[in-house]
Amino acid sequence: MKKIAYIALCAAAVLASGCKDFLTEDPFLTQSNALALIDYNAINSAVAGAYSPLADGTWYGADFVLTSEMRADNATIPTSTSFQSGRYQAPFYMTYSADATVGLWGYGYYVISAVNNVLEAIEDNGMEAYAKGKVSEQDVKNLQAECYFLRALSMFDMARLYAYSPAKAAAVNFNDCIPIVLKTDKTAKEQPARNTVAEVYAQIISDLTTAESLMAADYARAGITDKKAAATLPAIQALLSRVYLYNQDWQAAADYATKVINNPAFKLWTAEEYPSVWSKNVGGSEVIFEIYGNKSNAYDEYWEGPSHMTNPIGYADCAASKALTSLFEEGDVRGSTGVRGEDDGKAMFCTDQEEESNGELWTMKYYGKGLGDATSTPDVSNVIVLRLSEMYLNRAEAIVNGASISGVTALSDLNTIRANRNASPLTSAAGAAVALERRLELNFEGHYWFDLGRTAAGAVNYSDVRRPDNLDASSKFWALPIPKREYDVNANLSHNPGF
Repeated sequence: MKKIAYIALCAAAVLASGCKDFLTEDPFLTQSNALALIDYNAINSAVAGAYSPLADGTWYGADFVLTSEMRADNATIPTSTSFQSGRYQAPFYMTYSADATVGLWGYGYYVISAVNNVLEAIEDNGMEAYAKGKVSEQDVKNLQAECYFLRALSMFDMARLYAYSPAKAAAVNFNDCIPIVLKTDKTAKEQPARNTVAEVYAQIISDLTTAESLMAADYARAGITDKKAAATLPAIQALLSRVYLYNQDWQAAADYATKVINNPAFKLWTAEEYPSVWSKNVGGSEVIFEIYGNKSNAYDEYWEGPSHMTNPIGYADCAASKALTSLFEEGDVRGSTGVRGEDDGKAMFCTDQEEESNGELWTMKYYGKGLGDATSTPDVSNVIVLRLSEMYLNRAEAIVNGASISGVTALSDLNTIRANRNASPLTSAAGAAVALERRLELNFEGHYWFDLGRTAAGAVNYSDVRRPDNLDASSKFWALPIPKREYDVNANLSHNPGF
């Protein structure tokens, strides 16, 4: 029987730190849940505030994206110690332990607790408590859909870090995932055990399909600067495509990718646009869902954010590996190079301006919005979570694995992307071609490590002689250790193999 876990109320801590620019007003859920969530304005502010932890430095604010690139050999620490602060030693040398691991666990459950409080309030008080006056039932359903989306995204990201993918779980015969938390533990005494990988993925899919059924097709959250920094129907469908891909439900992955591809609200960036789109204040035509970079969000640790960690005059710890940069053919805009400070918005990888780094290159996907500098107040960037190119890649992979979409082939999807990147067309599209195209297109967006990990045979052969042993398909590092503090308070948590 599925174990439905209960967790202590954490929403006040999350919501009190909401980003002022993201919200129409500061969230005020600082009292008990019963007192605060009494009307539509209250639950609307609560949902808005629940997005803020996604920008934390342990999540999309840096580590979740950049350390995964480091583990996968897309990124490296610079060879010169003048270009590193020592922050990314663990993902480079793979020295993870329960005492030193990725800290996403707590923030993921903060978000889950926050949205659970809203869902419970609506369930307990009834729709009529919120849908009155100028507020319609659909307005409330849109908020419910946002909650289900955020809960699904939180579970999915934690499952990808702290558990094996469905394919690897079967291969290594270890199926423990994360606890499913659907209700608030008001006693703070529950100690939930881990659910299985299959149970967690089923719950993620259930949450997303529920969100899809609730949300209006034209819904976009009001009162925020970047409309693509909140859940929409296409964002729900795009995340469903990705989850189905991880779960190897190929037809569903292709079907949901097609829904987004056919949506006229989105179009692929052209090769001419590509280098300049990464500094925009709000998401462009490819962006489906992103994290809005904003220094006034207390969770946005911009000193250790991607703009500073990939800046040669910032902390500079996360450089691009030669294993990655050598893959691009001549003319492919995705592999274009320049000098930081001179070619911002014109190239995708840069050297330092003083040329003191011995030819080291850094990604330009986070070169910033022009709101700061590396020596006084670091710049910030938006972090893209879902975009249109991924949908083409999802569909191509699904078709290679047996899915069928009328009038579409895997080759046509890959060449659609390549035509918009000044890359030569392919003549065939087997699994290896799709995997390579994903690496070229989605580098430094936090995909490649998880792309390797979601296949039974996925492994890493490190290109840097400074790195430790290669990771084979059954390596313990495909399921990173849960933080020790969680074991200290919950005796029912099992340990991942090797930790």
